[in-house]
Amino acid sequence: MRTMALLDGAGLRRIPPIQCLITFEALARLRNVTQTADELCVTPSAVSHRVKQLEQMLGTRLFGRSDFSLTTEGSNYLAQVREGLSALLRLPGAGAAPGRKRLKIAVTPTFARAILIPRLRQFTEAYPEIDLALHVSIPLLDVVAEDADLVVRYGPGHYADMEHVELARDTLTPLASPAFVREHGPFERPDSLEGLTLLRSPLEPWRTWFAAAGLDWAEPSEGSQFNDVGLMCDAAAAGMGVAPVRLKLAAPWLDQGTLVRLFDLAVPSPYAHYLCWHGGAMERWECAAFAQWLQAAMK
Repeated sequence: MRTMALLDGAGLRRIPPIQCLITFEALARLRNVTQTADELCVTPSAVSHRVKQLEQMLGTRLFGRSDFSLTTEGSNYLAQVREGLSALLRLPGAGAAPGRKRLKIAVTPTFARAILIPRLRQFTEAYPEIDLALHVSIPLLDVVAEDADLVVRYGPGHYADMEHVELARDTLTPLASPAFVREHGPFERPDSLEGLTLLRSPLEPWRTWFAAAGLDWAEPSEGSQFNDVGLMCDAAAAGMGVAPVRLKLAAPWLDQGTLVRLFDLAVPSPYAHYLCWHGGAMERWECAAFAQWLQAAMK
């Protein structure tokens, strides 16, 4: 009895070229033609040609807008492409992996609120088959979910217990509410802060900015203290005092106008955000995908 072939010649001709599928997956993930071209070691025009060829073969548009967001058909097809590429990467006899993946990420609160969440939809649209679970970590104290797959830490970057990569550095400057500025301003010189309530946080030392401003002042030892930058921003927005805050983290409050800068001077923060993981984690494709996406999103 003859065994029926899974595909005849016509069926094989309907399978898109593997380079088109790989290019589609990379562009859906990176959402940037130049970065996709760099990753695949081809020209940007080759990326555009491959995607156009794939869309013509499928008879549908995969990307809806110039920001390379996926259409509904594109999102559905991406899941199939990734499943197929993953199957090709598996060794014979290794067993099939489940269709959906769960990724547990421990992240500092204000980083999540100000930086990660506003961008996270891009990741979930590019990787609908990955279910994210976000948990809070406490900066500098290294309090994290013990079973987290990936951890966003804020600190000096010396993490002997985990592999890590720097995500972003930031600049620090004093911020206050518009009402506070009207009441206590104008702030024409750095020493205008003398005698005012300076909010404190172990995450945002004043001494770095004091030194750059030419102020021979000690770190404040009195006044309200916060171990969460978001809470300190909320307190400053409520008029409780002046807060030393990194500009990227302060973006939501600055954009809303609830906080304003007092001076043009901004100095590099002594700390940075790092993505950390235990050895072997990056062998899982979902971990590698999130790490690569997050690094690209922070640029």
